[in-house]
Amino acid sequence: MELPLLYVTILLLNIFDFSSGITYNKGDTEKRFACASEGFPQKNEIIKLYLSSADLKIQCFFQSEIELTSKEFLSVFTSGGLAPSLGIINSTYTGIFHFNLTLFSDRVYWLIDIPRENITKNTDIAAVEEWLVRITLQHGLNIYTTEGTLLDSVREPLLQWKLGTIMTKNDISKLYPHVVDLKTAKCPCANDVVLLGFIMNTTLDGVYIGLSFSGFWNYDDTTWYNLTDMVYSQVGEEHTELSMVDMVLTNHFLVILTSLGLFISGDLRYPSSSVLMFSRADFCGFERVDYIKGKLWYNERCFANREHFEVDYVTITFERNRTLSEASSCFYSKEPFLEWLPCLPPISKGMKTILSTVVTFLVDQEQSSGVYLFHNQKSTTVSVRILKNNKPRLIQKFPVFLFPSSFSSPVGMTFHPRSHFLYAYGNQVWLSIDGGNTFELIADFHDDIIKNTYHSFYTSDITFVSRSGKVYLTKAGLGRYSKIGSISDKIFTLYYDHMGFIHKLTPDHFEAAVGNSKGIFGQAPDMGFETVLAPQYITLNEMIFYAYVPENEPKESIYTKKFNDIHLGKLIRSRKTGTAYIRKILPHNTPKGFLSSVIAEIVDPFGTEEVNESSCLSSSLSINQAGNFSYKLTLQLQSVTSAFQDSDIEKTVVIPGYSSFLITRILDNENALAIATMPETVPHNMTFLQGSWFLYNFGQRDGRTWNIHSKPCNYWFQQHDDSLPLNVLKYIDLGKSHTLKIKVIPNTKGVRTLEIPLLKVVVGNPNLLEVKVEGHFDDTDSYLMEISAASKTLRQGSTSLAFIVWGASTECLVTTFVPMLKSSCSYLKSMHHIPSEIIPLEDWMSGVHMDSQGFNMIKVLPINYRPPSNMGIAIPLTDNFYHADPSKPIPRNLFHKSKKSGKFKQCANVSTREECNCTNDQKFSHAVAFSDCREKVPRFKFPVTQYPISLKIYSEDGHVPVETPYLVTVTEVNNRENWNLKHTVPENVKKMKDYLESILHAPVYNPLGLNLSIKGSELFHFRVSVVPGVSFCNLGEEFQIYVDEAPLPFPGSTLIALAAAVLLGGFLFIAFMFQIRNIHPWDTCKKLIRTNNVNSTNITAN
Repeated sequence: MELPLLYVTILLLNIFDFSSGITYNKGDTEKRFACASEGFPQKNEIIKLYLSSADLKIQCFFQSEIELTSKEFLSVFTSGGLAPSLGIINSTYTGIFHFNLTLFSDRVYWLIDIPRENITKNTDIAAVEEWLVRITLQHGLNIYTTEGTLLDSVREPLLQWKLGTIMTKNDISKLYPHVVDLKTAKCPCANDVVLLGFIMNTTLDGVYIGLSFSGFWNYDDTTWYNLTDMVYSQVGEEHTELSMVDMVLTNHFLVILTSLGLFISGDLRYPSSSVLMFSRADFCGFERVDYIKGKLWYNERCFANREHFEVDYVTITFERNRTLSEASSCFYSKEPFLEWLPCLPPISKGMKTILSTVVTFLVDQEQSSGVYLFHNQKSTTVSVRILKNNKPRLIQKFPVFLFPSSFSSPVGMTFHPRSHFLYAYGNQVWLSIDGGNTFELIADFHDDIIKNTYHSFYTSDITFVSRSGKVYLTKAGLGRYSKIGSISDKIFTLYYDHMGFIHKLTPDHFEAAVGNSKGIFGQAPDMGFETVLAPQYITLNEMIFYAYVPENEPKESIYTKKFNDIHLGKLIRSRKTGTAYIRKILPHNTPKGFLSSVIAEIVDPFGTEEVNESSCLSSSLSINQAGNFSYKLTLQLQSVTSAFQDSDIEKTVVIPGYSSFLITRILDNENALAIATMPETVPHNMTFLQGSWFLYNFGQRDGRTWNIHSKPCNYWFQQHDDSLPLNVLKYIDLGKSHTLKIKVIPNTKGVRTLEIPLLKVVVGNPNLLEVKVEGHFDDTDSYLMEISAASKTLRQGSTSLAFIVWGASTECLVTTFVPMLKSSCSYLKSMHHIPSEIIPLEDWMSGVHMDSQGFNMIKVLPINYRPPSNMGIAIPLTDNFYHADPSKPIPRNLFHKSKKSGKFKQCANVSTREECNCTNDQKFSHAVAFSDCREKVPRFKFPVTQYPISLKIYSEDGHVPVETPYLVTVTEVNNRENWNLKHTVPENVKKMKDYLESILHAPVYNPLGLNLSIKGSELFHFRVSVVPGVSFCNLGEEFQIYVDEAPLPFPGSTLIALAAAVLLGGFLFIAFMFQIRNIHPWDTCKKLIRTNNVNSTNITAN
């Protein structure tokens, strides 16, 4: 037990070395955990986990030499209350799960079993992010952190298909002699799902593609498909010389360019058969000779949780100018890639145009523009045009950018994935951070040409491979690069997996770089060049190194004797001793013989020559001018052995406070010719005593005595929130803001930290969000930056927000942090009604929940229930069924109107309730869309008075109550009445309320203090909706209330009708009796009236 106890002791000491956020670039961490979801985990393998339709079961063990030790580790850690935690992270989600502390006696690994629905409840096929998994010994303490990936094999679109006829390993091996090149295409959201295509020579026809879901870590895990029959079924078998040329895998489609045409797959999200089907796109006038020189271009973006403004575009370019009968030599299309349009918009008559070839056309998703790379015999340019209705317009968004004539061989242009960094490459590499308005030169390769670029969104690595096989590395947005080696394989391609590990792929084997990403390219190369350096001190800690160019150097090779951009930020090392950090590169034409120099900060002092190496050091030295640009160095001999020797040529005389002198020629034992690094500070006709001048050797007579290598990582990068991945995505709703905090910690031993901001911030679309940046240094020279982004307009879209540690070495894992911000509605944002009485889930399952008075607050609805209408309980008129069961009779279905209403939704076209496939979530959902599944609802006693409608908005940032300006409308889904709402309207809300009611033609309520009263009975189903214009989300919530034990209504109408009937019946009976008795009341009345009139007349006469 001594060894495990020692490890635990070290662990406890390490516990105190943690912070609130994850710190990157601290160096390669030893991977202590080995984990697997399929089979027993293997040592020293990258963690690759797979989520199927079943639960996720993971086995992890603590890596050690022997099994017994692993058991002891587990036992000791577990007895101390320590067990690993598993973090599952993507750009919008973080979940923490803990391994069991309980261990079985014979187990050497930790085990965790996570139900799939605890990770994701979705099972539909869609573009979904591959998760990052982060395993630590204890959550919150970044100890023994080991990272890996988790792939959802149920939802990943490409994995649901057979691409063609499956090939055996023996079939594949027969193809190797005919392969001339390789092409890869990886899934934008899951870079471990990748395709490898063989480009064949003319001796063998066919389209052959390999599919890997584990990032090509193992050659035998690749499934190979033959798609030849698919192509011939479209074009006919009489065609020959078939080969794949290029391919692109978008979020939902696979696009393959072959020598016989362009083929587009069906939508990968909707499997209609086991084999993937393709259709052919027609380009009039283009034939095989054009297709084999064609190229596909794609701006890689992950559209998980896709927005309406997110769409994939693919471009095809042909290496020739269009003819009069052809629309263009460049075409583009948006998914589903059925219509291919010319890249160039139609030109109006009379407009002057310069004939140029479209090298590349890309769609800038963030700024909604089209970016063109043009080239002709005279110039290379970039043009940016505005897109309207997904079509480029003639109007230029920016002035045309003209590259210098030195950029003479452009090959292509590409956006770094999930960012707004635009690279144009060829014999030079240029970077634009503003969408093509301006470009900055990154590298100049002169006669060598970059033929391919490879990118990792996770680590921001960008690898350039030249035609000569040299490999260069830069980081996204960084203005410096390094040479990392070369590749001697004749046929190869490179590929970055989801974790940013680089792989070298050849037809018959794969090679991955673990730990040191340069391992597959050989030993780290010397970036020095074959010339002599002359050092010149400017301070005690800084010096200038001048690069010597001989007078007889041919003009075309002068650039090989000069410092260039690759040397910026590197270290100069002397073969003797000493190191200096290159801070700045200076090109110049004077002094003569020196055409470039660098300013370097001394990290370790450089060693000088000793007397036994150069005997001249034992004499005094005088300096006299010997010509326009040369000087004669003369020894004042103080020893018979002191003399200039041929070995002193290319050494530099350094005199503190004066110019240095590079010795170019030995005249005799006492005299030598030299050139000055700073002619203005030459000490004319002066003599310097022995010991007051020094000799440095940065020559190359016996092999170069100096070299240049990359600097070790010089900055630590820390996020304030350790739950955020490097590719975090944040949604910013209308009127809301989000804040990010970043910390950069210098790790520059021996190098001073400049008091200038260490971070550069680049906003992809500055017109979308209002971004504010604040930065400062703390007491430890760390640089802290806080960025706030707010959505102020109704415009929706997405923008990248890049943080670049501009002074970082390319050796750092993280130099660039690129979060994505969306001015849109988060798919995680929703509004929920908070019931006045919280009923536990177990009570919902049982159907019984008693209140303090013994009243059951859960109502089990009758089968095929429909709420009453305004015409009565027995006449339901709603289309919504509750607790639906097609096999059972429908109650309250006697009247014609009731028979015409009522429609099944989830249970449509099935015969039993089991076939409705209602999930538990649907059974407890208040949404009217799942009313068929709803069985139980909250139950209240009549009458319901002043029921508080409490609403909260939930998002990834927590929850907040719904209040102004989130005004709401309330409707009853089944058009029932007998309910009313009561709310208060402050003066500052009244105008808005009146305005919205005039537009929506519906009552608008203040959600704060909103109360509901119900005077009806049975089920009421309410929908609450937030008014438009205050959020990008269509926020709505539904809730149900069943009102029970309502008293019988007062029978007033019945009594009135009965009394009226009695009176009418009595009147008719009396009239009948008068008729049969021959009694005529009307005649009697008339006689009485006449008698009265006669009597009145007589009285008057009298």
